[in-house]
Amino acid sequence: MNIDLCCFEPRDLETVEDIERASYPTPWSRSMFVAELRKPSSLALGAYSPEGDLVGYAFISRYVDAWHVMNVAVATDFRGRGIATALLERLSEMTATDPQRGYTLEVRVSNVQAIRLYERLGFEARGIRSGYYTDNREDALIMWREPASSEQAS
Repeated sequence: MNIDLCCFEPRDLETVEDIERASYPTPWSRSMFVAELRKPSSLALGAYSPEGDLVGYAFISRYVDAWHVMNVAVATDFRGRGIATALLERLSEMTATDPQRGYTLEVRVSNVQAIRLYERLGFEARGIRSGYYTDNREDALIMWREPASSEQAS
């Protein structure tokens, strides 16, 4: 898939909301996205089609010991084309100069497709957050990937 990965454009918030609602049972609100964009410790990437349309996005935030993958979603018609993988790989490249921080995320235990994606990217299951999701009290799988410096050493 020919896509352009670049810094997320705030003008695309309406499209983000559409993708978000189609992707998650408890979607982020616009104010949540705006707050994340305003944080100096966050990075946001958009995946844009050759026509310039936003087709996916990923948000990651820097914490004391980890980069936390906050949100990843791809428009329904563009799923299965490697866009989420490309977004996460680019974010990993962008944060590789920060070798002391690993990467973490939470994912629904029922979201097998996402778990497999994260495993292909080097994430490993490290625990469970019981009742994490507010819509149905589903557990979240906590996943972790070692910092870039650890990956290069092995």
